[in-house]
Amino acid sequence: MNHTTPKAVGLDPAVLRDELFELWNRKNLQTLHLAALQGFSKLSEPLEALLTILEGCPGKQKGRSQTLSQHILMEFQTWMKEHPQVTLRSLSEQQAMTLQQRALSLLTETHPSFVDGLINIYQLSSLDPAILRLHIIMLHNLHCYKEAAVLSIKLELQEELNMEEMCVPLILQNKLPLAESFVTGHHHLEQRLVTLLDSWCHPSFSLEEISKQFPRFSVTRQCMNLIQPKMLTKHVFRLMEKFNMDQGLCPNALHKRRLDSLRFLMYKRFVEKNMTEENWSDHVQYVVADDLELQIQLVEMLVKYCGLQKSSQWSLRYNIPRNRLPCGVWETQQSLPPHLQQIGCGSAQTEEWMPSQSHCKKFYQVPITKDKVHFVDSPEALHRCRNIVLKEGGIVGVDMEWQPTFGCNSTQQVALIQLGVLDQVFLLDLCANGFCQHPDTISFIRSLFSEKSILKLGYGMSGDLKCLLATWHQLLEEPLKMEGMLDLLNIHKKIQCRKINRIQKGPREVMVGEHSAEKGLSLLVQQVLGKPLDKTEQMSNWEKRPLRISQIRYAVADAYCLLDVHSVLSSNPANYGLPADLRSISSSQSEESAEKKKEKQAKQIKQAHEKEECQGAQRVSPPRSDAEKGLLCGEKPSEDTPPLPPQQLRVVCDNMLQGLGRYLRCLGVDVVMLENTDDHRVAAKLAQAEGRFILTCGQPFQSLRSQVGEGRCLSLDCSEKARDQAVRVLKHFNVQLTPSDIFSRCQACNCDQYVAVPRKDMVKMLQQKGFLQDQDISDYSQQQQLEEDKLGDILTPSVTPEIHRYVQCQWAPLSGLDPDTLTFPGGAPVQLHTVPPALLPRIPLFYVCTRCGKVFWEGSHFGRVLSMFQDVLNITDEDTESAAAAQQN
Repeated sequence: MNHTTPKAVGLDPAVLRDELFELWNRKNLQTLHLAALQGFSKLSEPLEALLTILEGCPGKQKGRSQTLSQHILMEFQTWMKEHPQVTLRSLSEQQAMTLQQRALSLLTETHPSFVDGLINIYQLSSLDPAILRLHIIMLHNLHCYKEAAVLSIKLELQEELNMEEMCVPLILQNKLPLAESFVTGHHHLEQRLVTLLDSWCHPSFSLEEISKQFPRFSVTRQCMNLIQPKMLTKHVFRLMEKFNMDQGLCPNALHKRRLDSLRFLMYKRFVEKNMTEENWSDHVQYVVADDLELQIQLVEMLVKYCGLQKSSQWSLRYNIPRNRLPCGVWETQQSLPPHLQQIGCGSAQTEEWMPSQSHCKKFYQVPITKDKVHFVDSPEALHRCRNIVLKEGGIVGVDMEWQPTFGCNSTQQVALIQLGVLDQVFLLDLCANGFCQHPDTISFIRSLFSEKSILKLGYGMSGDLKCLLATWHQLLEEPLKMEGMLDLLNIHKKIQCRKINRIQKGPREVMVGEHSAEKGLSLLVQQVLGKPLDKTEQMSNWEKRPLRISQIRYAVADAYCLLDVHSVLSSNPANYGLPADLRSISSSQSEESAEKKKEKQAKQIKQAHEKEECQGAQRVSPPRSDAEKGLLCGEKPSEDTPPLPPQQLRVVCDNMLQGLGRYLRCLGVDVVMLENTDDHRVAAKLAQAEGRFILTCGQPFQSLRSQVGEGRCLSLDCSEKARDQAVRVLKHFNVQLTPSDIFSRCQACNCDQYVAVPRKDMVKMLQQKGFLQDQDISDYSQQQQLEEDKLGDILTPSVTPEIHRYVQCQWAPLSGLDPDTLTFPGGAPVQLHTVPPALLPRIPLFYVCTRCGKVFWEGSHFGRVLSMFQDVLNITDEDTESAAAAQQN
């Protein structure tokens, strides 16, 4: 018999697939690569054979980021580059269409290499759009929402599909970015997506509407958590900016944002009390604008915070209809004398340029007189300014002010530019008619920032430059050249780093005292010049003219202080640990940042191999177990640590662990959380003063643990979820958590003292402060409790119902609440505005924090927390019964 070598054609695709599958399982990718390239050349019909191979490939292998089919497809594309003759054009039209439809049926994956590969090889974009559309709909009906969206984007089929049907399931599955990609580039689809999200921001919106519109899609509890007005509003504003949409198309999100801004202003003015009456009044009018509903909300809030007189004055200003006024406002209006019926706006003319003596002692003052401050609001005035500011070799302090919009507008335009030079300050008034867009103004700005020989000083200049670009779009078309810039923020960072790492006996350390509350530029001015800036006018209405004297003083000081700070630092840089050339700090920032990044990566690698570097952490085997990670760095827990109730554990959480702090507080632990702006060393002060443990992570651990006693500073893994961090802390301290401890502390302020308010007393309070409308009272009157309750003028304490045993905390008597102002002895008012009237029929007992006035009631959240921490709970049968009763409420 004559034996001949087989031709290099006609290889069975199934044989090649099995060979590749075996190599794939053995992870022999190099051999697989060679076998694939050789095998493809032996196929008689490579395009048809490839589909046969892919159709027979197993699906996703567990633990693999890439499947065999994806790998084969990439190898085939590599092979095709060497065999350009292998295309659909070499086949008949009927053969090509058959292969295209087979390839289309394989597109149920979303891996880019797989989808793009099939589309390119089989030219799927050339298929009839109707066929492609049917395939997308088929995927959608199979609940492959992500795959359907990705494929429709790849094939550019968005215009052929229903936007709502494609995007709503994605949004409810927390895949909003994919929905954004679906509509991007299609203006009317972009508008429809954003207006859809805006419609969900309406107060009357219910998820039942989605259930009716999309009956095939099951709306889960997780979906409900995703559709929250606050989060939706944030997305709507972000997308409006991204798609350059008119805010008028999204009235619900705009109303929600303005309402939140109004609440913020009320808090700043009447709770924190750190906003002047003039600033507050200006911002309130901007936020409320001509929205009647917001005007009514303002009057209702004023009743709560200030009483009837002020709310009556504002209701007169907006001419609110009588039938929309809270109880008592109309009567107060009638009794107001004429001089009180209008709200005074204050006058800039009554202020003096020189502030009071006490103000001068407390805050930095500019060493120039008022006649050295020049308003620049015309080309003529700009010409005089230009001649002085643009002198070669000069130094200019640059600052800018803009109108705070509290998120109601996405971009903020500069209203005032302050330029400080020796003994003079120029204020460029960009609100002056025609001055902002005058060619000379833009030319001056370009000349100033691009001139190398003029040193421009600023502090955190990136924010200023962003607003500059929003003010002059010409700077986007022809980018602004930036030369001769020195951002003192970079210098301040270096000073702060030196302060943290300073040698304790450094005699030349020039720093603020330990208890400074200043931050930012004000802190730098205090550190270098001895007194901070007065920031009272920081949140002013900078677009309103004329500016008040206090605003002008603030604006002048913000620019001129940069000159004074630079003069002191440059005269003796070594005193502050700075190099002789201050400009070198700014230029070296990127190099230092890159170096730090490398160091961090090296440290992470080292820690991965050497767990013992976490000093004191207990090493336990076997590997990969939860125990292998140890518990907490900084202290080796004793095996016989006595059980500890949560209330006896007192900790301070660094600002990198706020999520952990919220969980621990929720479980009854006494937690103080640092704010984002707090220095890490504040944790050490609190730990020393109040006997607390410090919980931190990352770099601050080393410096903090040296400031407190042994084992008092504990480090956690930042990569872990907050819930897992909380479990570690509980186990480490042997905390015996019971259902009784959950919510035993106020989530807002950490207080553990509540007052129990029965439903009928809550109704009295709500009506007394005007938070119950006639319809609300009518609905509640159907309840048996209202029949027993005759609402009177004076709040009388009633017998407190039995308090659920799982709310273990200190109880204050209801009689401690002031019946007229509804405030606690510490001054906190009951936050009645957070109580929805619709809750009254269902909630028999409310809990009010005596420190901050926050109102709580029993709901499903208790059950969620109970479930989340069930593995560390000590639960008795009695606890289970109580928890079940709570969840039924």
